[in-house]
Amino acid sequence: METIFELLSAGDVDAPAVLTPGTPVTFGDLRQTVERMAGQLRSLGVSRGDRVAIVLPNGPEMATTFLAVTICATAAPLNPKYREDEFRFYLEDLGAKALITREGDVAAADAAATDDTLRLTLDDDGGGGAGALCFRCSGKIPKSVEPELARPDDVALVLHTSGTTSRPKIVPLRQHNLTASAQNIIASLALTASDRCMNVMPLFHIHGLVAALLSPLAAGGSVACTTGFDAFKFFEWLDELKPTWYTAVPTMHQMILSRAHRYVEVIQRTPLRFVRSSSASLPIVVLEEIERVFGVPMIEAYGMTEASHQMASNPLPPAVRKPGSVGRGTGVEIAIMKEDDGVLVQPGERGEVVIKGKTMLSGYENNPEANTGAFTDGWFRTGDQGYVDDEGYLFLTGRLKEIINRGGEKVSPLEIDAVLLRHPAVAQAVAFGLPHEKLGEEVAAAIVLAEGAGATRREIRDFAALHLADFKVPRKIVFVEEIPKGPTGKLQRIGLAQRLGLS
Repeated sequence: METIFELLSAGDVDAPAVLTPGTPVTFGDLRQTVERMAGQLRSLGVSRGDRVAIVLPNGPEMATTFLAVTICATAAPLNPKYREDEFRFYLEDLGAKALITREGDVAAADAAATDDTLRLTLDDDGGGGAGALCFRCSGKIPKSVEPELARPDDVALVLHTSGTTSRPKIVPLRQHNLTASAQNIIASLALTASDRCMNVMPLFHIHGLVAALLSPLAAGGSVACTTGFDAFKFFEWLDELKPTWYTAVPTMHQMILSRAHRYVEVIQRTPLRFVRSSSASLPIVVLEEIERVFGVPMIEAYGMTEASHQMASNPLPPAVRKPGSVGRGTGVEIAIMKEDDGVLVQPGERGEVVIKGKTMLSGYENNPEANTGAFTDGWFRTGDQGYVDDEGYLFLTGRLKEIINRGGEKVSPLEIDAVLLRHPAVAQAVAFGLPHEKLGEEVAAAIVLAEGAGATRREIRDFAALHLADFKVPRKIVFVEEIPKGPTGKLQRIGLAQRLGLS
């Protein structure tokens, strides 16, 4: 299968495909619904290659709408929490032909759209749910186009990079990129038609779209679409939706663990087969605790937007899983390159992680300067630092932009995080570089204490000194109630000193 429409043929016609608490949508109903919605889009002048911005909350309606758009055009899902100026930037940057919202939602997106933007409102056709969705159009209706399904080389999805340190770049991902990534995930997790993924990741993010939506459907299994991550509802959903797996970022796993002791009986009757983590490095202590609490393997994977999500994954038992590693390449080649001269290094040597493969973007859109810096001899430079061991397992040591340069000493913040999280009073920790007049940067850390626990800065520094060289021990420790996170739940390490008022 090389298109998303072909992917939707994986499941039995009467088998559940998309569900929430309530009536599931079968594969047969899902295919009929997305074809009907795609037909409506064509009747409104939307065709292959047209950009359709989707601003909808998480749930089965968002999942179904995304699938419908991708089988006939190009989906551009946007975070519903953006402000009007942000929507204006993204809609203009994408050249969005149409904007899909839900009536009464996201007034900022509607206000940001131009008069030339086709405004579409999602309707459930009298309360029929995700299996009875249609569009209502406001304004002038363009001329309809001939029915035509998307082809493997068509751009199915456009997303922006985070833009933490520069203007966000447009990442165009083709139909065959997404389906190849979904098939790689199926192979690494041995997914079957009997598996059900509980999606708690945002559906405007590559992790949620590919790992938690496309891959279970491509295996003929089902997706339980929640309204998004909610630590207070997580165990209720777990009990009602009966998933065999879920995937999340490390901070979500930590929040789940903080409440798990209250739901021992729910955990005992859950049919979970494994838990997956991706999109950020998972501290070993969190991996160990998830496995202890749920009694299933924790599978750490490695993904990024430019690679249509997954690039590497630890295997399921009985194959060897290596804590601290993100596993071996899944359908892509992975190598380590010297940062200065572009030479590939031997196993055990550190450098920049580079990749090749079918899931990779061919280049950022309208950005030749970024493409020149991103590719070397056909290898995509991820911006991550790490090394590969003799068995091909990849170990990440940090983002190159996040490495702390203390007086010429290169300090991996991930190494410091892992040590601090071993302290019994620490629930969350993130190390970061603090500007220093003489050293350039000093090591600092923001810490959230565990519920009911107490510790002093001196106690935490003394604990860190038992496990770290002196130059790696945080000189500045800040206790906070919450560590700043991005819209997908990832910790925001870059710029943290400024956000905490320390720079």
